Amino acid sequence: MKSYASARTAGKAVAALCAAVALTGGWTGCGKADVAGKTAEGAAKEKTGGAAAAAAGEKKGGAAGAAGGEKKGAAAERYTITGVVVAADVAKKILIVTHDEIPGYMPAMTMEFLVSAGDAAVAKPGQKIRAEMIPSKDGDFRLEKIWPDEKAVVDAVAAGAMKLRQETFTRGKNAYREMGETIPDFALYDQEGRVVQSGRFRGKMVMINFIFTRCPVATMCPASTTKMIAAQKQAAEAGAKAIEFVSITLEPAYDTPGVLKEYAVARGIDTTNFSLLTGPEAAVRDLLTQFGVIAELKGELLQHTLTTLLVGDDGKIVHRADGSAWEPKDFVARMKK
Repeated sequence: MKSYASARTAGKAVAALCAAVALTGGWTGCGKADVAGKTAEGAAKEKTGGAAAAAAGEKKGGAAGAAGGEKKGAAAERYTITGVVVAADVAKKILIVTHDEIPGYMPAMTMEFLVSAGDAAVAKPGQKIRAEMIPSKDGDFRLEKIWPDEKAVVDAVAAGAMKLRQETFTRGKNAYREMGETIPDFALYDQEGRVVQSGRFRGKMVMINFIFTRCPVATMCPASTTKMIAAQKQAAEAGAKAIEFVSITLEPAYDTPGVLKEYAVARGIDTTNFSLLTGPEAAVRDLLTQFGVIAELKGELLQHTLTTLLVGDDGKIVHRADGSAWEPKDFVARMKK
């Protein structure tokens, strides 16, 4: 087993964090005692009520620095902001937002904010959002960590997270889904900020992997994404029908819908049947537990394994590859059966 790691530089959004194992199938064949025993036992001890708070996209004081309404250290002031998108200028990467009062800092008003290319592309007029506002010395204001804030949308994702939390707790050490078992229900956001529920994939085969956008190790997440893209293309060429491709982030506090959108555009991903998903940290942790993926933040390092799954049109796991030494053609061959 090989292991990779890189330091994450504090205060810099572009800083990388990653550690990886099992480049040649090191976890292949792991059973419940091997994988779920390491991940589900700790997860099952958490309070069930934690999922709803996590569904709001917050993990106050957490290592990833999710929005919590506090100033984020000496590097930059950050304030939680809620409001409604009035307009988006994708070319200039600007959002015009009518925002609520920021107590002790700014009254409610309509103003321009600098945003990333992905956030500008995802934004829709009339959309309610929650974000972190960062003032600059030049008088500009920037928004980061932008999440949908429509009540119905937030409630749907929160309900999905709660169901996952309860299910992981109930299954305990049996949380790990073996081959032939049905995948758990979930509700997450895609790269457009839309809610994606697992039920949408019933009747289709689904290829699923787990990555995070800041992973800097070429043989890890970047390689996994490249192979998923290749599998998508080969499936289309082979005439495989009713196939969906899904990448779930390992770092949901950073990988917002806008970040995933930018990641997809930069890599030329055809999102016609390829969804990149993010959401509450608790929900993602429970999915990792149930899919047998290890991802743990240790100090400044995110240590994680690689897993790619193929789910049948009945929702049951039909194939699994651990590590990065799998070939797209092996998955595509099973899609055609």
